Amino acid sequence: MAQPQVKFDATEERLAALSLPEGGWSEAARRDALARVRAIGLPHARDEYWKYTKPATLVAPEAPHAALFDSGEAPLFDAVDRLKVVFVDGVFDAEASDDLSLAGIEIERLGTSGADIHWAKDLYGRLELAGQDPVARPLAALNTAFATDGVLIRATGKAAKPVNLVYRHKSETSDAILHHCIKVEEGAELTVLENGPAAARFNKAMEVEVADNATFHHIRAQGRDHERRAATHLFARLGQESVFKSFTLTANGKLTRNEVVIELTGDDAVAHVAGACMGDGDFHHDDTVFVTHDAVNCESRQVFKKVLRNGARGVFQGKILVKPGAQQTDGYQISQSLLLDEDSEFDAKPELEIYADDVACSHGSTSGAIDEEALFYLRSRGVPVGHAEDLLTLAFLAEAVLEIEDHDLQDEINGRIEAWLLRRRAA
Repeated sequence: MAQPQVKFDATEERLAALSLPEGGWSEAARRDALARVRAIGLPHARDEYWKYTKPATLVAPEAPHAALFDSGEAPLFDAVDRLKVVFVDGVFDAEASDDLSLAGIEIERLGTSGADIHWAKDLYGRLELAGQDPVARPLAALNTAFATDGVLIRATGKAAKPVNLVYRHKSETSDAILHHCIKVEEGAELTVLENGPAAARFNKAMEVEVADNATFHHIRAQGRDHERRAATHLFARLGQESVFKSFTLTANGKLTRNEVVIELTGDDAVAHVAGACMGDGDFHHDDTVFVTHDAVNCESRQVFKKVLRNGARGVFQGKILVKPGAQQTDGYQISQSLLLDEDSEFDAKPELEIYADDVACSHGSTSGAIDEEALFYLRSRGVPVGHAEDLLTLAFLAEAVLEIEDHDLQDEINGRIEAWLLRRRAA
């Protein structure tokens, strides 16, 4: 279907406001990505994969205004022994960051890596490019072309501690574009934590290559900044007997679009992606996931739970593609919403596309209110109504949170959920 000219006019307006970084090993990938952006155009309301989410503020030439917000809470993961890497409005902050050295990994900044030969040259933009088929992801291509900072991490063994990417927002009109490349070598293991509001408008991409017998864990918390707008992209390719697990917690924000594209290319690989979100009022949250099985005896799970109130809106678009020959595939997908009033909305589009005959694939999606019988049971045993509703909400989100293997990190996430519920009850 022909795209409206207004789509490409808007694309050129956005590109005119950006400067393409030149030189170094990433230049060819950037120029290729820029050509893709011009060819497909930035997202438009008529695009099928943007049917439920209006992209206008994500593609406008200038970032929308976003007031600074102080939640009064201690930063997430502060109690965790980790290597901290801080970005302020999309720019690396050396003074606030730890020394970038850690047993088991090599880490450096994208913005300072200018050599013509670098291991990341074979990764930067490659998974993003592969992820453009069969669905165009123009904001990810825009990121590859114009990202000005990020980290390059290569895990060569078991990392001594997690790497924590901390994002801070200090300008009300900041427009940040970050790109991270992560390579987990054969037999290595790495955990990456992410938290913070990042910027008024945030476009982030992370490309993760998980080699044979390697393990990658990813826990992300998108903060309480009510006015932020963010588009994130997570691309992953898995080798034989590798493990990839990602969890995202989102609390508020005007507009959040999280895209995850995973390709299982080695036999016996495992990929889990999960999310829990809580939205209140002027809140729109979109999880769009595409998992491709292209190997034998692989397992994938998609577990997404959303709690919405006061007119908040949640979206889930999830697909499992099983290619010919990907026998003994185990693919599971569940998306559910808990609507705390009649004004909120949840839109779900689960999909299965299967070209193998020895598979076990399933998907399901439900939406509803708090179980009145369960609420009555708790109240009949002396639990106050507000606390009873919180307990049932925590139970609803538990399936997603349990995808985090580390129990201490589970506790960190549950603590943030409980704090959100307490604020909701006090409002």
